[in-house]
Amino acid sequence: MVQVWLFELLKGTGKLFLQPVFYYLIFLSGILGVLRVKRERKNFNTRTFDAYFELRQLFPLGVILGLVLSIIIVTTGLTVPFAAILLIAAFTLLWSLTTNIRLMSPVYTIGAAFFGTILIAEYNLNIPIFKEAFQAIDEKVYPSLVILLALLLIAEGILILKNASKGSSPKLVKSRRGQNVGIHEVKRFWMVPLFLLIPGDVLTLPVDWWPVFPIGAESYTLILVPFAVGFHQQIQGMLPKQSIQLHGRRVIALGSLTLILAAIGYWFPIISIGVVALAIIGREMISLMLRLKDDNLPFYFSKKNNGLMIIGIIPESPADKMGFQVGELVSKVNGVTVRDEQVFYEALQKNRAHCKLEVLDTNGEIRFVQRALYEGDHYELGILFVQDDRKFDERIG
Repeated sequence: MVQVWLFELLKGTGKLFLQPVFYYLIFLSGILGVLRVKRERKNFNTRTFDAYFELRQLFPLGVILGLVLSIIIVTTGLTVPFAAILLIAAFTLLWSLTTNIRLMSPVYTIGAAFFGTILIAEYNLNIPIFKEAFQAIDEKVYPSLVILLALLLIAEGILILKNASKGSSPKLVKSRRGQNVGIHEVKRFWMVPLFLLIPGDVLTLPVDWWPVFPIGAESYTLILVPFAVGFHQQIQGMLPKQSIQLHGRRVIALGSLTLILAAIGYWFPIISIGVVALAIIGREMISLMLRLKDDNLPFYFSKKNNGLMIIGIIPESPADKMGFQVGELVSKVNGVTVRDEQVFYEALQKNRAHCKLEVLDTNGEIRFVQRALYEGDHYELGILFVQDDRKFDERIG
């Protein structure tokens, strides 16, 4: 039995590299990085993180979450028909064509696949090539798909909470009043690979109660399936980290509620339809309410009378090593009061070997920062400011 499971585990892992979604997410993450760097260079003549930053975020935390969820899925015997996996992959590719990254959240891809399986089963639709796979689905698939959706929704919230706030991108735009202001933007993909039990093949039941959600099969196979998690948020009125983490906590709460309600679907499958609809509406409401709240706040990254607003810090730069934070104000440089970027750099040149700055932190408290400067320190200190003398075509939508 152990040898069979180990062999199926290896085969299931290998099948990951046969799935187009795996390579597609790598490609999309690379594109996001290139577009971000291009925009940042246009705004600031430099970039924050390199073009591979988004690609580096694609796997690590998602793989850890995928391992945890895979253990839960296999030990509870949560089975998902192959037809549902095909539909999830299809909707992942389809929603990506809209260029709206957040539509690649599991609540939209699995939610669409859920209703797709219902329609196919109800009207007995003939699907070319995979006809047998779709003929095998019935109402027993409903609770298993909703449980899967809820687990991945919780994983999405954790990814937003723990990872999305890292490396948010500064962006210069025009306010509705025509003023140059700054916002922060996060566009991110994550991959959460899950081992799923698929009806058929060689694995037999190890215990009487397994699986909890049967689909009328006596044997199963393991497949490692890559699930996409897409996230997009713009922040104008709050510190990026605070707003993004609030978003993440609300998604976790929605996922937890969905999981509780989805469990009831084991006894009453028809309830699953309402739970999925609730999850989709709830996810939309989270994004909408945060956007409305943010739109009603004044721009956090705008010109201030008491200093220069820091909108970005270049990693590994002198400013990064000096502990500067996004959202802080630089009020003095080498004893000179600064109100614009030109004065800032002129004051910096007064003492090229050493600089001393007076900073107002995000709590409005004054602190002093000083550091020796060396040849090779790139792009001055590595601080990005909201600039006054640039022209932008972008507007807040």
